[in-house]
Amino acid sequence: MGDQLAFRKKFGVLAPSTNSIVEPDFNRMGVPGVTPLFSRIYIYDQDLSTEAQMEKLRVQLDESLDYAIDLVRTAEVDYMVMGMSAETFWGGVAGNDYFKARVKERSGGLDVATGAEGCQKVLNSYNVKSISVVTPYQENGDREVINYFEEIGFEVKKLIGLKRPTAVSIAHTTEDELRDALIELNESGAEAIVQVGTNLSMVRLAAEAERWFHKPVVAINAATWWMALRENGINDKLYGFGRMFEDF
Repeated sequence: MGDQLAFRKKFGVLAPSTNSIVEPDFNRMGVPGVTPLFSRIYIYDQDLSTEAQMEKLRVQLDESLDYAIDLVRTAEVDYMVMGMSAETFWGGVAGNDYFKARVKERSGGLDVATGAEGCQKVLNSYNVKSISVVTPYQENGDREVINYFEEIGFEVKKLIGLKRPTAVSIAHTTEDELRDALIELNESGAEAIVQVGTNLSMVRLAAEAERWFHKPVVAINAATWWMALRENGINDKLYGFGRMFEDF
């Protein structure tokens, strides 16, 4: 007998313990019969004020990732979703592939949606070639984002790195700050705008901005959730979370 609520799919979602945005975002984009079950990756030092601290965040993730996977596997999930974006851009396509392979092996063979690949799939669906990007990262994180997108064939016309000082403070970024960044990025002439950083709250604002700019504005939490649904044959249309859910 199947799960009463997750009668279509149970997603095991991995998210940093400091993240307060990705879980409510995924729940707001819920569809009947699909349940996201969250497992937290322990982040004991949330300082992101320097490039060295950005690297330390990756060390913390490496230390805690396997245990987070083990925890959520006990619910007999069908598929894995990465609710943190920085690690999925680090090291380009090879880095994303390595991360997916690690999760798949530890989870007993489950496929996984990542933010980097989700953005790639959405942008490819719109057949755009140039983008501009907003991130919450320090410069080393920004370089990894640029390198990933350039490696997969996109021209990055402009990037704004907000350089949030801590992992928790990313979620304190206001809509006014994000709106100003979007307006500046739009002036670059890019065919699409991308927001990365799963603790930035921008799903709703991105959907609004698509109406202002008449171009795709891709919020990473929406792209990751879209990928997870579509890769599992769930093609429900959702409204208010970006055109990707309506168009593809």
